[in-house]
Amino acid sequence: MESKYNLKSPAVKRLMKEAAELRDPTEHYHAQPLEDNLFEWHFSVRGPPDSDFDGGVYHGRIVLPPEYPMKPPSIILLTPNGRFEVGKKICLSISGHHPETWQPSWSIRTALIAIIGFMPTKGEGAIGSLDYTPEERRALAKKSLDFCCDACGSCMRSALLALSPDSDLRPVDPQAHRLAQQINFKTESSFAAPETSSEGPSVPAAPSPRQRRSQNQTQSPRYPAFTPSPAAQIPQEDASHTGSAVLIVLLTLALAALIFRRIYLAHEYKFDYEL
Repeated sequence: MESKYNLKSPAVKRLMKEAAELRDPTEHYHAQPLEDNLFEWHFSVRGPPDSDFDGGVYHGRIVLPPEYPMKPPSIILLTPNGRFEVGKKICLSISGHHPETWQPSWSIRTALIAIIGFMPTKGEGAIGSLDYTPEERRALAKKSLDFCCDACGSCMRSALLALSPDSDLRPVDPQAHRLAQQINFKTESSFAAPETSSEGPSVPAAPSPRQRRSQNQTQSPRYPAFTPSPAAQIPQEDASHTGSAVLIVLLTLALAALIFRRIYLAHEYKFDYEL
């Protein structure tokens, strides 16, 4: 597969590096490119614990643009799950629907963790989102283990490492939750609704960097909004016009002095001639 790609391409270098890092499946997720296409990956993620997706394993596709990592991937779920539409590009701030929020430092692993974190959140009408009932989602979680992908041959019962008796999914769950808050799938013009948890009080979604800058400018008492004085509000072009006017006046005075001098000399010459 390597011979068909330009090995000097930043995208190819990055994807090969990530493929090596994600080669071995974990208990939580796994992703690898197709054998004949480095820019299409298939992934499997385990449903987050203590949610409607607990016990399920979900499969999907990640389609990467040639400009990756400067542009975001597109994410498509293939396993029925009740949260994301099957076979449709889902709308997340980490996906191709929102290139303005994508960060090149994010990776395919970041996308996998984000998907786990987004699954328990509300769809709220976003593209590719579903709001099935908890009962429907739990039923789909059980059925998900029977799913096998025709394209990559992965079966969900064996796609990830089996959970050991002392295994705990909670270490990845808080990370996914925080990441889902940071990569808010809603537009930056509004805040996400607070999420509730049986383990504690609700945690409001973190504002985006643009929102934090806006809040600092409008609400921070330490850095009040700057209002320029009337003198400071004079446009720069007015100052240039003033300088031009002064120059014209000076040139006019110099020309007038020269004319008066010539008239005076002519008068003196005529007076001497008459004498």
